[in-house]
Amino acid sequence: MTAPVYERVALIGLGLIASSMFWAIKRGGLAGEVTGYARSEATRETARRIGLCDRVCDSAAEAAEGADLVVLCVPVGAMGRVAEEIAPVLKAGACVSDVGSVKRAVINAVAPHLPDGVHFVPAHPLAGTEHSGPEAGFAELYDNRWCIIVPGAEDTDPEAIAKVRTLWEGMGANVDEMDADHHDLVLAVTSHVPHAIAYTMVGVADHLRRVTESEVIKYSAAGFRDFTRIAASDPTMWRDVFLNNKEATLDILGRFTEELFVLQRAIRMEDGDHLHDYFTKTRAVRRSIIEAGQDTDAPNFGREAPKP
Repeated sequence: MTAPVYERVALIGLGLIASSMFWAIKRGGLAGEVTGYARSEATRETARRIGLCDRVCDSAAEAAEGADLVVLCVPVGAMGRVAEEIAPVLKAGACVSDVGSVKRAVINAVAPHLPDGVHFVPAHPLAGTEHSGPEAGFAELYDNRWCIIVPGAEDTDPEAIAKVRTLWEGMGANVDEMDADHHDLVLAVTSHVPHAIAYTMVGVADHLRRVTESEVIKYSAAGFRDFTRIAASDPTMWRDVFLNNKEATLDILGRFTEELFVLQRAIRMEDGDHLHDYFTKTRAVRRSIIEAGQDTDAPNFGREAPKP
């Protein structure tokens, strides 16, 4: 059996990402013990009921005390507060990481609270579903998905980075490293703006009450279904993402608007050649995503079938 990467891992926040981390860690024997904490008492009780974490604690500090790795799995806007809460109990040589979709704001919020001798290795797994909560997690979530490591400082201990990489690879992920600002720009393109567009499209349909009360629901097997899946994501998380990656998101939204104006003009002018060329190029991008193994037609996102 492979030796654990860490003796004790603490997961602060027990939603989809953290619960999937726990099951993946257990699957790979990557930690001797996993402690967990969630702000909601109901969530903690659910975690205990389903066996999520070896020990569910009643405070973030209790979960983090004595841990070799503490992973912040809370919304981006709460990470600074949680870091301040756990800082007094972090042991020398411990590592703090996170799973936030924004990196520069997380580094700015968390790093000032961490004591000397504690390593900070932010990370971002590019995986998820539209479901949330401790019962939504499954061990296969990270298989063949990417996790981006964004060292919190230029002098971050290489050994600490290597161990975080080993953990994510052990959970099935492909791992890359990236600068924080570049990460935030890339994610604005690949995740943040697509979610903004999805929320907006669903909002447009909602305003057309005469449609949404009948045809939209009835015929949602068309493209609208994909918008509604994305727009079902956790609203607190996405509120914090947009507020903490404002500049990059607005930049990409501006570029999207320019592209949309060009498309509008082509439709208005009945420029069929432009439309055909544009759709051909964009279809090639979609095919490259499939060829890279970053999409799946497996039912239920590849979850195992529920046990009878």
